[in-house]
Order: sequence, then C-alpha cells, then structure tokens
Amino acid sequence: MVAQIAGMIWRIVYARYVMASVIALGVDLALFMILLNAGMPPVPASAAGYMTGLLAHWLASSRLVFARQTPCFVSRRRRQKLLFVASALVGLAVTGAIVGLGSKLGLDARLAKLGAIAVSFHLTYMLRRSVVFA
Repeated sequence: MVAQIAGMIWRIVYARYVMASVIALGVDLALFMILLNAGMPPVPASAAGYMTGLLAHWLASSRLVFARQTPCFVSRRRRQKLLFVASALVGLAVTGAIVGLGSKLGLDARLAKLGAIAVSFHLTYMLRRSVVFA
C-alpha cells in the first residue's frame, strides 16, 4: 500500500520538484548558515548558498524531475542548461533583493531568507516547467 502511494506521488512532476527542492534547500541553508555564522554579510552568504543549492537542484531536476524532457542532443542540452541558469539568476536576484530589503528593514536575515525561499521556489518552478523543460 505504501509503495503504491509512493509510486503515485512519484508520477506527479510537482511532487518530484518539491523533493528536489528540499534537497537543494538543505544544501542552500546549510552553507548560508555556516557563512552567516562565520561573519559573512547576509546577501553574499545568501547568494553563495543559493548558487550551491542550484547545482544540487540541476542534478536532481535534469535526472529525476524532468528526465523525460531532457534532450539527447548536445546543442539542445546546452540550451536547456543555459535556460536553467537563467531561471536560477532570476531566482537569485529575487532572493538577494528580499534578503537585502529584509536586512535593511531590520528583519533577521534568516527570516528574510525564508520569505525569499517561498517566492523563489514558485517563480523558478513556473519558469522551469514552462520554459526550461517544456
């Protein structure tokens, strides 16, 4: 019964994307907290965490989430990677803006990062689903 439910969930692209995002988020937040505790300012720490999480997300997205939409031809694969990076840069800009604004307004950087995660998650999912892996 559990295996059947897990199989049904696995067939849902959004569920796989959420799982990939949780893994990437763990990488992102771990590095963010390490750098923040080491004294790095919030925006660069947030950006470093985001970019490291991005690598984990690419690996999971291209191999597990959108594997059927991953092209075999090198030129199409290269285009897909560039679009993935472009979607990540949009997410990074949004994350940096939210963390930066939150910090300037006196909000704890960790809380600002949580807000940025929510916004960036949905924005990049829409871009990746409709453009990158379409």
